[in-house]
Amino acid sequence: MKRNIIAGFAAILLLASCNKDEKILNSLSDYNNSMEGKGYHFGDKLALPKEVTENAESITISFGDKETSDLTIDPKFFTLGDNAVTFNIKSKGGEILNQDATINVFAKSPEKNLSYQIVAEYPHDPKNFVQGFQIEGNTIYESDGQNGSSQILKYTLGTTTPLASTKQAQEDFSEGSTIVGDKVYQLTWQSKKGYVYDKNSLKLLSEFSYPNVLGEGWGLTYDGKNLIASDGSKLLYFLDAKDPSKLVKHIAVAGSSQAYDQLNELEYHNGFIYANVWQKPVVLKINPANGEVVGKFDFTEIAKQNTKGSDDVLNGIAFKGENMLITGKNWSKIYEVAVK
Repeated sequence: MKRNIIAGFAAILLLASCNKDEKILNSLSDYNNSMEGKGYHFGDKLALPKEVTENAESITISFGDKETSDLTIDPKFFTLGDNAVTFNIKSKGGEILNQDATINVFAKSPEKNLSYQIVAEYPHDPKNFVQGFQIEGNTIYESDGQNGSSQILKYTLGTTTPLASTKQAQEDFSEGSTIVGDKVYQLTWQSKKGYVYDKNSLKLLSEFSYPNVLGEGWGLTYDGKNLIASDGSKLLYFLDAKDPSKLVKHIAVAGSSQAYDQLNELEYHNGFIYANVWQKPVVLKINPANGEVVGKFDFTEIAKQNTKGSDDVLNGIAFKGENMLITGKNWSKIYEVAVK
């Protein structure tokens, strides 16, 4: 009889402990869900519910190979955008509780809506499925995609006749490109390699493999020191220009209320990265130091005149002095716009 009474008390205590642990996790879940849309900024402190803090002996947050007991949104641990984390709680009852969550981190300052005015229009070959686009002097260097018709070419702005061109192999789908000194670098979409050409002749000089973290090749630009590549995610990858197989660092991109992915064609100009958002008539102005979107161009009106389906979208950014050139896949025009 005595054993039954002891067993009964133990069962009651276990049930009470389980109920308390469940309340801790439910309270944490409610908090995380409420904050996922609102998000955090760097420097914010996680204000976890009392149900969690008063019943926890310790709380840590782990993500990837990192773990911290500091409940502050620190850029040493978190990136802009979504961070998949796990809360690890040791309760005062000695139980180890774990809960997965998403911590969204946004830029502190709202991105500015940037205005522009069309000042000139130039012809563009509508057969060209633009993936990479830049200008040097009055010469356009363009990378065009599609399996079987991918190429790198150059032509004088105002004409559509190539001055030089090089075709890619049938299996390659060419992507972003950029100029580095006397060379042109070009990415491929899923071939996991890029090409290097002589800028004058566009003769193929060499090829390079991607760092493992770069899932696909999308956009490419050069900041005077490193290549900067995108792969369709929220990340921009800085690669060693002398050895593009080496990753220097990466940054995540977000505005004040949302993370941005599908980052495609890239251009670096006057200390900022400009990125087209794939299948949207939007170009972002990004601070390369931290990934914050500081401005946004809306080219809806221009895109409406040139986009008839799902493929012929805006996808081309270059700077002619302080004016921006934009075009798109299979567009018949290049637009020069003055940034206001």
